[in-house]
Amino acid sequence: MNDGKPNWWSRPSTPPEAARIPTPSPAEEDDFPLQAPDPAESAAPEPAAEAPAAPKVDMTKEPAASEPAPTEPMPSAPAVPAPAAPAPAEPVTAAEPVPAPDGQAAPAERRPLHEPDEYRTPPYGEPGPWAPAPPVQHPAAPVPAPQAAVPPQGAVPPPQGPVAPHAWGQYDPWGAGPGAVPPPAPKKSRRGLALVGALAFALLTGVIGGGVGAYVERNGGIGTVELPQAEAGSADRAPDSVAGIAAAALPGVVTLHVSGGGSAGTGTGFVLDNRGHILTNNHVVDAAAASGDITVTFSSGETASAKLIGKDTGYDLAVVQVTGVRGLKPLPLGNSDDVRVGDPVVAIGAPFDLSNTVTSGIISAKERPITAGGEKGDGSDVSYVDALQTDAPINPGNSGGPLLDGKGRVIGINSAIRAAGGSGDGDGGSGGQAGSIGLGFAIPVNQGKRVAEELINTGKATHPVIGVSLDMQFNGDGARVGDKGKDGTPSVTPDGPAAKAGLRPGDVITKVDGQRVHNGEELIVKIRAHRPGDALALTLTRDGKELTRTVTLGSAQGT
Repeated sequence: MNDGKPNWWSRPSTPPEAARIPTPSPAEEDDFPLQAPDPAESAAPEPAAEAPAAPKVDMTKEPAASEPAPTEPMPSAPAVPAPAAPAPAEPVTAAEPVPAPDGQAAPAERRPLHEPDEYRTPPYGEPGPWAPAPPVQHPAAPVPAPQAAVPPQGAVPPPQGPVAPHAWGQYDPWGAGPGAVPPPAPKKSRRGLALVGALAFALLTGVIGGGVGAYVERNGGIGTVELPQAEAGSADRAPDSVAGIAAAALPGVVTLHVSGGGSAGTGTGFVLDNRGHILTNNHVVDAAAASGDITVTFSSGETASAKLIGKDTGYDLAVVQVTGVRGLKPLPLGNSDDVRVGDPVVAIGAPFDLSNTVTSGIISAKERPITAGGEKGDGSDVSYVDALQTDAPINPGNSGGPLLDGKGRVIGINSAIRAAGGSGDGDGGSGGQAGSIGLGFAIPVNQGKRVAEELINTGKATHPVIGVSLDMQFNGDGARVGDKGKDGTPSVTPDGPAAKAGLRPGDVITKVDGQRVHNGEELIVKIRAHRPGDALALTLTRDGKELTRTVTLGSAQGT
């Protein structure tokens, strides 16, 4: 009888396969034995007799007391181990025909749901004969105590209490066991994520900034370029600054272009008065002494012709004059005796014909005896200057220009430089010598003022003299009075300043007003630094004795 409950059946097997299957051990008490098919029956084409259907046992109902438990013995068959976790299956119809009740037609023969499997593979998940059952994934939680054994067929199992839920892991047939399921990964800290984000942002901004910087460097920026610039300020400068001194003095400085006698030159001069007198160096205008042209160019660009008023080779000074020019700006004259070493100075001139050039420096030394000229060979063009030394750059073309103090007053006339080769003094005004190495020399303005006044008033300048002829070949220390003068004349002029003071031939002069002199040129320089009529104290040696004599300077006409 089929009551809808599933029947557990083994599939029939062919005799060869059945013969290969080992006989299992006898079933235990708690197993559910299943009847193995008879090989002889499975081999027969038709069943010989109808077999009664296997009794059905309802495991969910208790048997009534009045109904006795079936006592029909089960056919002996090898016990098959129950599957570890059998899944419920659909009812399987037995291959043998079931007799119909009395009075009913026999039902048609039913075929099994599955074809016979020669390998006897159970269709419900039991392990096959060729491999062991896969391991079972156990829950991570403690396994509850095993339940009581299943009662034999026909017995009613005791009621079971509610089963506690378990946290079952994912089933992995190839896992290593309960510990194979890894614990959930801990969540990352938000602080770490924030740090990673900040680093990523910094890297991104650095890359972008580097790219923008490289583009700006290569292409000069993005968009229109507008450079920062200071607003327009006042053009006024302090009167005692270099800019203030230059602005006040430039209108009174001129550039001279001289030609004549087959030569030409460029130099500088400055305005002495409103009558148009201009002071410069003699070597600047020497080419126009006989007949030549002198052109004066003012700082404003205005030009005018000039004529030579007077010159003096011994002092290397000359005066020219322009006419018909209005708005002249004479430069104020200072006092060269008040100059001290280290005082700031400003030089203005036209070096290499670059007019209105301004340089600055300091007074490096005072009373520096120098000689310039001497190109003619007879000594008539040699000048002796007790000069002011300055490091303000002076170059060829600066000759005759003013050397100004910190208040814009003229304290010297730039006249000579010491070239790197050390071959001589003076710049010549032609640009043939080397440039400045920081050794420039200027005629003191006190001497220049006196000479300029004499040249303007008389056309000639006077020289202070003592009335002796010096031995210029003397190699000792000091200036020696010669034994004979020029052309055999006496070395000490009779009734002259030196004769009146008691000087004799052979005397060696070592000091002038207490200042040491080392040769004849220095003695001439010291004397010409004074005016005629000045009294000087001369220290001399005679026959190994040191003597002091006072000399009143005389006057001689210059050339």
